[in-house]
Amino acid sequence: MAPKKAKRRQQQGEGGSSNVFSMFEQSQIQEYKEAFTIIDQNRDGIISKDDLRDVLATMGQLNVKNEELEAMVKEASGPINFTVFLTMFGEKLKGADPEERYALSLEELLTTQCDRFTAEEMTNLWAAFPPDVAGNVDYKNICYVITHGEEKEE
Repeated sequence: MAPKKAKRRQQQGEGGSSNVFSMFEQSQIQEYKEAFTIIDQNRDGIISKDDLRDVLATMGQLNVKNEELEAMVKEASGPINFTVFLTMFGEKLKGADPEERYALSLEELLTTQCDRFTAEEMTNLWAAFPPDVAGNVDYKNICYVITHGEEKEE
């Protein structure tokens, strides 16, 4: 009986969600799984407000308001297990090509983590480092300038 149940679960997608795992390559799913595991501080398989508060504290954000945490958790339709977590990323990235995904991810990180960039700083960043005609972003150069300043060592 176990093989039939496993087969049915694969067809439906884990948790009954339709094909969320087919939206990503296996390597991407693994990266999201690692991120989920880091965020799920109490290792119960669900990301809660307390998990978010704890992981943000490890990144230096100690005074996150309860309302902000509640808003983050309410972005999901229910408890945030791995399938819901993956679905949330899929919905945010739906229709975006890989380069757009990196740019969106970069902007998301810079505006929500640690020393948050303001909207004006993001506008200045995209003005200083615009995507090329193919829509590619030189994220390595952006990261270098952010971490080392504009002067490159010879």
